[in-house]
Amino acid sequence: MYLFVLATLVAAAMAAPQQNYYQQQQQYPNQQYSGKFVPIVSESNEINPDGSFSYSYATGDGQQAQAQGYLKNAGVKDQEAEVIQGSYSYTAPDGTPISITYVADENGFRAEGAHLPTPPPIPEAIQRSLALIAQTQRNPQSQYQQQPQYQQQYHQPRPFGRF
Repeated sequence: MYLFVLATLVAAAMAAPQQNYYQQQQQYPNQQYSGKFVPIVSESNEINPDGSFSYSYATGDGQQAQAQGYLKNAGVKDQEAEVIQGSYSYTAPDGTPISITYVADENGFRAEGAHLPTPPPIPEAIQRSLALIAQTQRNPQSQYQQQPQYQQQYHQPRPFGRF
């Protein structure tokens, strides 16, 4: 019995952490974590029985996030979709304030923010080409003229005989 208790104590002592988190951070100074404490200033979280939810939080260094979500077309087969709308903001390492708003639904994830890249404008020649394609798809008969039908004429084979 004493042997079992001794073995349990040895196992517990070996399983205990040998150093705390702060000491580990000092060993690896190149990591992003600065070691300073950032308090949560406000926080809310609500989960409803119907599956909808909302949450928000703000930290002492200015980070903020909030989101709401619900099930769209609940109970309709092949049309149900989770819809989530939200935003978050923080300060980039260079001091630039970053703010993102987003929507995620049956059409995918769409984010907006002043710092996000935008596509270049469509060149005029491409716009004209796209307009022509759209017009052709609306009026497919006006573009083509009906061609006369080709009719094959078959000749009766001649029987073998004299030349």
